[in-house]
Amino acid sequence: MMKIRRSTSDDIPNIISIIDDAKEYLASQKIDQWQNGYPNSEQIEEDIKNGESYVVLNEENRVMATSMFTTNSEPTYKVIDGNWIINETIKYGVIHRMAIKKEFRKLGLATILFDEFHQQLKNQNIQSLKIDTHEENIGMQSLIKKLGYRYCGIIYTDYGAKRLAFEKLV
Repeated sequence: MMKIRRSTSDDIPNIISIIDDAKEYLASQKIDQWQNGYPNSEQIEEDIKNGESYVVLNEENRVMATSMFTTNSEPTYKVIDGNWIINETIKYGVIHRMAIKKEFRKLGLATILFDEFHQQLKNQNIQSLKIDTHEENIGMQSLIKKLGYRYCGIIYTDYGAKRLAFEKLV
């Protein structure tokens, strides 16, 4: 039985290993997402300190996947070339830094994480979840479209990278 819990500092080596797997995978697909030193251990430590880092564990308590999830507004979402479904001033959820360990890909772990975050939003009466991804990251785009997310436009990260922005009402 899999379980999802908030990450602790003890999880950092496993999370970094999963993110390194993802960086290699993206590079092998010729996608320049996560190829510039981000995400890094400082970012993960910050997520953990803020209570915004999650891990998926298998029955042996091995970390299989990780994600950042927050209901704090995302500064880079204030400006969009397009339109969000729900106005930027209304509280929403955000997912960043989702990655699955190499040997656990294709098991539906990303969907399990999305389901968990959708449920957390419902429990807090928050009706929207926003996410962005690289325009060449077809895997993530396929997943979020399959889960009912709508393409809303283009945002730019704080380091100037173009990202496709999606939103779903939960």
